[in-house]
Amino acid sequence: MKPRHYPTGKRPTDVYLFGTCLVDLFMPQAGLDAVKLLEREGLTVHFPRGQSCCGQPAYSSGNPREAREVARAQLGLFSEPWPVIVPSGSCGGMMRQHWPALFEDEPEAAAQATELSGRIYELTEFLVRVLNVDFGALGAAVPGEERVVLHTSCGARREMGTRVHGVEAVDALPGVTRVEHERESECCGFGGTFSLKHPDISGAMVADKIASACATGCDRLVSADCGCLLNIGHAAKHKGAPLSVEHLASFLWRRTGGDAA
Repeated sequence: MKPRHYPTGKRPTDVYLFGTCLVDLFMPQAGLDAVKLLEREGLTVHFPRGQSCCGQPAYSSGNPREAREVARAQLGLFSEPWPVIVPSGSCGGMMRQHWPALFEDEPEAAAQATELSGRIYELTEFLVRVLNVDFGALGAAVPGEERVVLHTSCGARREMGTRVHGVEAVDALPGVTRVEHERESECCGFGGTFSLKHPDISGAMVADKIASACATGCDRLVSADCGCLLNIGHAAKHKGAPLSVEHLASFLWRRTGGDAA
């Protein structure tokens, strides 16, 4: 993963939101809260209606041709030179790291994908590094104490380096204690189609993750990746484990007084 150089100077006034298919289908509130976080900072958020998927499911299943066609359908949707904000580290990683390579035999499309990849930001990364949001000040008047564990997906860790941004945002919140557990860096077992192809292994992995998180006595698990949240949340409910989950966008919005606005 190459070091990221963040823009300096004047803040952007407009951004795109790439909502991801999982947010669209399963966790729309996370997408709405991401928009609220950005709009509160004075930005105009644009949501191209034709967007669908980043192509990661096909790509990680060994079908680059199908992934390329999914990505191709998105390329022309973000034509203005605005940042593209993604409320998912794994989807952001696919778009930033792999889209250019998908079109290596098509110079025009490759140039378009490369230019676009340079404008891809995971939501928390953008809030912390580009907008320099002061979560400590925003959350100062919010009552209640919470202990949380932060889960960062494998793709977000490897391809976007976004764990540090989530840690900084959560640690800045008054009344919130982030606790680490011994299996924090391990995969939750979702892995897209991995959980379908290897259900027994996936089930054992998520069971370990849930047990480790619950051992901390945390109030909830927070993550910026919907696939992980769906996997961990449903598995915890099935096992009767006392572990609730929340998307990081919704958590940040709620802990900075958004619900009371």
